[in-house]
Amino acid sequence: MARKQHRHHLALALTAGILMPAGAGAQEQDNLPLYKMMRSLEFVQDSVVAGDSSAGEMQRFLLATIDERLRNADKGVFEDSRNADAALIYAMSGGNPTTLEFLMSRDINGNFDNRVADVLRKYLNGKGLLVVNTLADIAREYRDKPIGPYLSLVAGNVMSGKNAAAALKLYDWARLSAPGTIVEESALRRSLAICADAGMVPMGLDYALRYTRRFLHSPYASQFADLFVQLVVDHDSDVKQQDIVEILSFMDPPRQREIYLRMARRAAIAGKSDLAALAAGHAQAISTDNSEAFGALAGFYGGVAGVSTSNLQSAISNLDQMPAGELNAQDRALRDAAKAVAQEITRAPDPASLGQGNVPNLPNQQNTEHDAAVTNQAEAKASSTAGVEQGAAAKAASAPEGERQEADSSFNAFVTTSRSKLDAIDGLLKQESH
Repeated sequence: MARKQHRHHLALALTAGILMPAGAGAQEQDNLPLYKMMRSLEFVQDSVVAGDSSAGEMQRFLLATIDERLRNADKGVFEDSRNADAALIYAMSGGNPTTLEFLMSRDINGNFDNRVADVLRKYLNGKGLLVVNTLADIAREYRDKPIGPYLSLVAGNVMSGKNAAAALKLYDWARLSAPGTIVEESALRRSLAICADAGMVPMGLDYALRYTRRFLHSPYASQFADLFVQLVVDHDSDVKQQDIVEILSFMDPPRQREIYLRMARRAAIAGKSDLAALAAGHAQAISTDNSEAFGALAGFYGGVAGVSTSNLQSAISNLDQMPAGELNAQDRALRDAAKAVAQEITRAPDPASLGQGNVPNLPNQQNTEHDAAVTNQAEAKASSTAGVEQGAAAKAASAPEGERQEADSSFNAFVTTSRSKLDAIDGLLKQESH
């Protein structure tokens, strides 16, 4: 708390200097040590992830101001280790990477740790994997230094592509050594991403709960929402409904509804009808302004999921109640794919395909006729599925590329689900014939 209050006073002092007349403001900025300017930037960035949208403009100003000061600073300034650390933190906080190169080229007195500078230059140039182990070792060495949390975060970013467990340990150290800061927000969000990809469900739910308790108003919270939905939908068999309710309980109703709608949509596309229906039901139950519009959207996603279930007629009704004009391009493609599958499932087979010629009365005629009927039904259903594929392909060919990809993804998921159901029905019919 003391650290954040100190940053707050520094930020206010810097802001006051900016608002002074031009000459006085410039003099105030020139006299302010680099490390104090960097602390002001840290405070502003922490304010951004805490939900202060007005701090974004100040962040951009400070990054530009510090960059100019670093490039014009006398080399002797960096004899103070606090200023040297400030330059490295600036490079890891969204600063201009070429400025670090400039400072290193002028460091004839060895004020910067060349090992740190070298691994950071490679990281900022997209070559972090070349020094991933060295970076992790340096992060451990500097854990108790001001640059420690930032080095741990950077090392975790690089390590995540090589060793998920090791990356999580680095992220844990980063967030625990800088609580309530942009470092913790980033570490939690990236830890959740690793867990969602690797199927580490219990750890992922724990990270999600921590995030919702601390950073709901961050501008990156939308990315967190997508990662949380991915974790739940991709690994729904390992997630309890109570886990979802507990994590979302820290959100206000509009945010909860948004998460449930995202979950319903992703689950519907994945063919997970139970989860889609559950999420859609929660979204509909949330009473807020404009709830009718959002309730209709929740019903739409529930209808999409219901196409592959026994509640087909109810699903079709939900699809029809949502006008295409109120959907975005991706959801229109999803609606068209779902309706195409539903229409083919409910379409009666061609009577001509079931016709039988006159044949002699044979002892096994009854079984033969039954087997023929089973075969014809299977062929008719297979033909229906093929017809859906051809119709969707023709529709997708004339659509823009983005919509085509979304439609293909949505269509393929529903055809796979429907085909599995048809195959199961055919299997039961064959069993009954024996």
